[in-house]
Amino acid sequence: MADRVALYLQDAHPLRDAIEYVQYAEDRGFEAVWQAESRLVRDAVVPMAAFAATSKRIKIGSGVVNNWTRNAALTAATFLTLDDLAPDRIMLGIGAWWDPLAKNVGIERRKPLLAMREHVTVVRDLLAMKNVTFHGEFVNVNGIELDIVHGRREPRHVPIYIGATGPKMLALTGEIGDGVLLNYLVSPAYNVTAIEQLAKGAKLSGRTIDEIDRPQLVVCSVDHDRKKALDGARKLVTQYLGQQPHIMKASGVSSDLLDEIHQVLTWPATEEQIERAMELVPDDVVQLITASGTPDEVRAKVREYVAAGCMCPVLYPLGDDVRLMIDTFANGYSA
Repeated sequence: MADRVALYLQDAHPLRDAIEYVQYAEDRGFEAVWQAESRLVRDAVVPMAAFAATSKRIKIGSGVVNNWTRNAALTAATFLTLDDLAPDRIMLGIGAWWDPLAKNVGIERRKPLLAMREHVTVVRDLLAMKNVTFHGEFVNVNGIELDIVHGRREPRHVPIYIGATGPKMLALTGEIGDGVLLNYLVSPAYNVTAIEQLAKGAKLSGRTIDEIDRPQLVVCSVDHDRKKALDGARKLVTQYLGQQPHIMKASGVSSDLLDEIHQVLTWPATEEQIERAMELVPDDVVQLITASGTPDEVRAKVREYVAAGCMCPVLYPLGDDVRLMIDTFANGYSA
């Protein structure tokens, strides 16, 4: 395959079907699969373990776990265990989570940059098989190490990707991350400023932007029927317009449209509210922030993200025909 490409899975499919999609993507040359963990639905770790145990080559990443509900020691132990299943194929994607969900489960997210820095620092040292003492504001550990009695004791090669969206978290990622997992439902133009921030952070650690891997989530709704493809993406776009307006503004979505949608949607939104709000979202907004349409259209859109700095599109399939989406990119996005 001429170009790097990966698969992104949330909870739209039964887990046994997801395993089959991962195997199919592996056979068709996909580099990786990233498993979502965001809403209170499907955690990332169990599917990752299933994918690791039933595949041979494909890399497996969390897209993303958060640094609030697992302490740093547990994060390290979890990803050590996954690496036991699939040595050198596991990637830790970690993000700062989001409100109101965090608040609603009793977590007050404060100083997100410091909290992320501390968590990543300790997890990386533990996976390097170091004995770690660290006394920070959020992470406090004293003389701990991954206590392996049986099995491999060598340092584990688990790259850390931070799911960063805002400029400060992007800069931090450039400084301390092995890579960034760029967000979805942004326009390709968003990438330009995102990469500027990554480069600033990379410079602080004596690196260049070329040393920061840059996979990016891309919503992909593909169908030979163009209208069906666009309608397939419209619901997700509508929900995101309501939940993440700051990201939508960064992508050039008008404030007037966001205000209209907020008049209709609450959180969590009902199906009736979503259906009403969907009528407000025009095709051009759907295609601005997703790769939706015919196979040729979605490949062309993905090329825009790559031209703007994405190094590996991580394709989130919408619609029933996941294999069609995989086949659309089996020979790379330049085809």
